[in-house]
Parts: sequence; structure tokens; C-alpha cells
Amino acid sequence: MVLFLMPASSPEDNSFTLTRQLHSPEALEELAAELSLVAISGTAILLSGELGSGKSTFARAFIQALSLHGREFDIPSPTFTLVQTYDELRIPAVHADLYRIGSKAEIDELGLDDLIQNHVLLIEWPDRLGPVSWQNFLTIDISGKGQTRNLRMSGQGTWAAALQRNAAIRTFIESTEWAGASRIFFEGDASFRRYETLHRGKARVILMDMPARPDGPPVKDGKPYSAVAHLAEDIRAVIAVNRQLCKMGYSAPHTYAFDLSGGLAIVEDLGRDVFGKKIRQGEHMREPMKAAVEVLAHMAKHNWPGAVPVGDGLIHHVPEYDENAQLIEVDLLPTWFWPHTHGNHVPEMVRLNFAQLWSGALSSTRPRKPVWTLRDYHSPNLLWLPDRIGLRRVGIIDTQDCVLGHPAYDLASMLQDARVDIAFDWADELYEYYCQLRSTGAGFDRAEFTAAYAVLGAQRATKILGIFARLSKRDGKHGYLKHIPRVSRYLERNLRHPVLHRMRQWFETQLPGALKVGQS
Repeated sequence: MVLFLMPASSPEDNSFTLTRQLHSPEALEELAAELSLVAISGTAILLSGELGSGKSTFARAFIQALSLHGREFDIPSPTFTLVQTYDELRIPAVHADLYRIGSKAEIDELGLDDLIQNHVLLIEWPDRLGPVSWQNFLTIDISGKGQTRNLRMSGQGTWAAALQRNAAIRTFIESTEWAGASRIFFEGDASFRRYETLHRGKARVILMDMPARPDGPPVKDGKPYSAVAHLAEDIRAVIAVNRQLCKMGYSAPHTYAFDLSGGLAIVEDLGRDVFGKKIRQGEHMREPMKAAVEVLAHMAKHNWPGAVPVGDGLIHHVPEYDENAQLIEVDLLPTWFWPHTHGNHVPEMVRLNFAQLWSGALSSTRPRKPVWTLRDYHSPNLLWLPDRIGLRRVGIIDTQDCVLGHPAYDLASMLQDARVDIAFDWADELYEYYCQLRSTGAGFDRAEFTAAYAVLGAQRATKILGIFARLSKRDGKHGYLKHIPRVSRYLERNLRHPVLHRMRQWFETQLPGALKVGQS
């Protein structure tokens, strides 16, 4: 495969063009699978070329690459049906063949303007479309003779950015020892990160695609939410934090290669034995969960640096989990969960009272000895590595938002898991185990820790209720709403602690819908 980059068009028209020359149908299929990695819904791919040029070959390979877990399925030609819809994919897709279309009225009957709202469209013979109002599309013109195919690809809108990003990823991979590896979509999450697996023979690593976070609107002191809440702005935090965790004997992913300016890294693949999946499948989790508690108890006994090297002479400064960060997180509840529940905006005085109550409660959780607090130490980010020894049996990922905070926070993250049910009696047993481990060292005040555990658990639950409502309302990710009753039960239980008496009164008076009384 030969890649020729052409100059990008001017920034004003938001386009990007490149060409490739391919020498086999298999290479065309590989390109289609590669582009599926950066595809999103709400966009279109317009495939032009003579009969037999490979338009259908590209479309079928693209759709197949979107299948969940690599499942193979039949992808018939839409020559006679005109439109084939595939909704059970990672991204819903539509394959349309307009060769037999004879009028604008026939185009309108296909409903493509409606389908593009939540699908990626692959359209053969797009010249039949006429002018379109779509802003985000990729045109692919295919020509050539014999086995050779020349492709001219021009992206508009989000496809311009996707083409550029994919070109940067290809260049980065080719500069490493993983040049030539197969790329397979791994996962995305509720953030701006994206992951692929790179395969070469039986060897497998993770490609982390984490471009610099774009600044949002200012929300406090001229800073965007991410800056106030101390969320990672780029990939440097991941590399620095993971490197230090590995150095101290924990199983964070080892970094093999990185491009700081490009926001790309190739890291160790810790496997698929994820705690959350094991819990949902009803596997016996006593040993893994106790091991994860042991990791937190061990971390609490160490002195943690506030600055760690990244590489290339750069230093990452681990921020303090200060009150400003914690308050802006809980403000997600009145901002998003209140209207989700009440259908209107929160009154300003109610919001101010809410913030004042939290400020008073959080002031009691300032740690005498701050520790690294990962903030997402829970079942989706913990992996079981039974072939390793001791603390290294627990794989730890998603570490980029690490801060210096109270050790109770990560324990609450784990035992009050937002994604899976952790029965209260089991959580209490693991909590007791943690306290036993901590009591062997100096400086552990159980009463203080228990109060902090309740406050920080309630703070986390409050924040998550806001996040889940936001993901539904703003991002259309409604699947997170199913977790709200579980998080509400955690919140209600935390609010039983005397230190949160006034906060409990606020919820019972102003937002009782956030509380779900009962066992998980």
C-alpha cells in the first residue's frame, strides 16, 4: 500500500484530501476497516467509480468491521432493495445503491436525511443524490485497472478531522516496532479518548488515542470545567502516572512508545478479565476484590510525589483534589440532574445553599497525608491478573485524572460501584478488611476515615448522578440512566452518617428523587 498526502484545503472550507494506491481487493478491504475505526454516526461516505471498481467491496468491509466482537454476518447487495440498514453494529450503518434511481422524488422516498441522524451512510453512485445539505461526509473516488486501485479521498467537516487523525495514527504506528500491525477497534468511553488493539501474530498491545482536550467555555475564574476539576488535558498524565505506578510495584500498563504532541501512545494490554464483567457474570470475586482492597491500603501507607517525569524532559504535576474541584463536580447535580428530575432549572438560592452545605461537609475531609487518588478505581478499570504475584495481580487502567486526595475516595469508588451491584453486606465486609489492613500502621483514625468515606462517597454519587443525566441529555447516551437507581442507593446510605445530616435534609426537601432507600 502506498500513501500520498495531498495538501489540505484551506481551513475555511474544513476539508482534507489524500490519495492512496492499492494493489489488491484485500488492501481495499483493509482500508475500509481502517476508516471504520474513526467513523461516527451522523456522517456519510460517498463512493464513486465505474462498475466493478470496488465500491461494494469497500462498503461491505466497512460494515463488517463495525460488527460487535468481530461477528461475521451476511451483507447483501442493495442493488434491488436500494437501501440496507444495519442497526446492530458498534455504529448503526446504512448501505445504499442509487444506480437505479431516476428522480429526486425517488431519492426523497429513501429517507436518507432521516437515516443520517443516527447512522453512518455508505452510498454508491452518489451523483444521483444531487446537492445535499449534509455537513460531514467523505467522498471516495475509485479508479484503476487490473488489481490496482487509485483512491482519492476528500473529507468534509468531521470526516476531514477523522482523515487527518487517522493519517497521524498511521504515521505514529509506522515509526514504532508495531509497524504493519493489524488495527482493530477496542473501545471508546464517555470521554474524548479512543482505543484500538494492535495485533501482530499472537502479540497484542493497546493504541491509546487521546488528543489534547479542547477547552470548554469558562465556568469559574475564567477556567473551563476540566481545568477546575483537574481532569487530564492530554496524554502526558497517563504516561507519567502509569510509569510511577509501575515503578512502585503496581500493575498499570507499561508504555512502549508515545507521541506527546500527537496524543498517541502504545501501551501494554492487560487483558480482558475486567472486574465489572466478572461480577456481572456471577464469577467468584472474593479473591480479586480483596486484592484490590489490599492495593488501596498499600497505597495509603506511601508518600506520593506531586511531580513525576513524563519523558522528553517534561514533568507532570499531580494536582491537589481541592475544594474547588469537588464543588464544581457536585454542581453537576443541580445543573443536570435537577432538570432531569424536575423539568426546570434549579432556583439560584437552592443552588447556593447546596454549595454551602457541601463546602462545610468537604472541609472535614482534608487529609493529613494526601495520597494519589485515581478517582476511577472501580470495576470497569480493574483487571484480574492471576498469573502475577501479590499486589500486581490487580491491573489498573484509566489513571489520567489522578490527584492528591483522601484515601477514602478510591475505596468509595470501588465499594460503591456505579456500574455493577456491590451488595451492602459484601461492601461492609471489604470495608472492614481495609480498616484492618490500615490499622497495622501508624496514623489511622477509623472514626475520621469513616466520616470521610461517607462524605466522599456522597460527593462521588452526587457527581455521578449529574454526569449520567448530562450524558443522556447532552450526548444522547441514554444507557447510563439505568445506573441511576444504584447510585441513588449509595447516596442515601452515605447520607445516613451524622456529619451529613444537613445535606440529607436538603435532598429530602429539595430533591427526594435522588434518593432510593433499600439494599442493592
